[in-house]
Amino acid sequence: MENPLLEKLETYYIRFKEIGQLITDPEVIGDMERYVKLTKEYKELEAITSAADLYKKALATGEESQSILDSEEDAELKEMAQLELEELSEKLPEMEQHIKLLLVPADPEDSKNVILEIRGGTGGDEACLFAGDLFRMYTKFCERKGWKIEVTNANEGTAGGYKEIVANVSGNGVYGILKYESGVHRVQRVPATETQGRIHTSAATVAVLPEAEEVDVQLNPGDIRKDTYCSSGPGGQSVNTTYSAIRLTHLPTGIVVTCQDEKSQIKNLAKAMNELRSRIYAVEYQKHMDEIAAKRRTMVSTGDRSAKIRTYNYPQGRVTDHRINFTLYNLAAVMDGEIDEIIEKLQIEENTERLKETGL
Repeated sequence: MENPLLEKLETYYIRFKEIGQLITDPEVIGDMERYVKLTKEYKELEAITSAADLYKKALATGEESQSILDSEEDAELKEMAQLELEELSEKLPEMEQHIKLLLVPADPEDSKNVILEIRGGTGGDEACLFAGDLFRMYTKFCERKGWKIEVTNANEGTAGGYKEIVANVSGNGVYGILKYESGVHRVQRVPATETQGRIHTSAATVAVLPEAEEVDVQLNPGDIRKDTYCSSGPGGQSVNTTYSAIRLTHLPTGIVVTCQDEKSQIKNLAKAMNELRSRIYAVEYQKHMDEIAAKRRTMVSTGDRSAKIRTYNYPQGRVTDHRINFTLYNLAAVMDGEIDEIIEKLQIEENTERLKETGL
């Protein structure tokens, strides 16, 4: 009996075997860049072939059970075979779906670190306070993931929170998870400054940019204007009296980045260059994402900063993600960094859409 999925999997088995031999070749091991790339592909193919082995075994079991039903006369054996077939009828579609999702090509950006930017939007002081709450939420989430988060620039609000805060997040597969957070986050609650107890709606904008490496963007020093100035905010006397803060302006695009969290001008310059490179890279990457979004219903990870993606309703203790119409009633836990369930739902939705594109 023909099985298109098994036929497709044969090419993955061949490539898996081929790479298995290549990564033991001394010449390949000596070329570190190629070796790392092949090792990563080997791990991905190992997951596919392992799932395929289980699927093949289940199909073989099904054929054996069907043969017993067709040829055996022993009632007990036939009953066992029937139960086996019923169990497999539930498991096989799940196994097929799992394999198909593994076959969907991963976004090469998913493994990158990110630049996380949060800005207070409409709502004045309350928007700044909400931006601070979002930053705390992401900080808690990153801590639970074992990721490192470093603030590079922060502009505090007059009543607390942040008008703007920018941070680097580094770890394993950061962009592939945090990319779903780009967009407008809306909050509905009674602000601390409200005397009448009225519920206000405010917003903050989150941008998640994949961190660009030097090979991704080549910067011409002549295109960059560098300004130095005294850092502001907490950090001791040296922060406010030395010209350690850096402002870089990319003249062709007008992109401006600042970094003032380090006491060393050299360290601030390195971080600012990294952010500038990522922002320039993000402009081109956004064009790519816009093309994908035009074909995809969910617009899950387009990074569109103007799209309202989520509402945090404090009176009802409710969080709603508008892209997939998904609601949770555990706002306190979400604001404490427990956003895993929302992100998992978004990943499933996006993978389903990407699967449709492949025609598997």
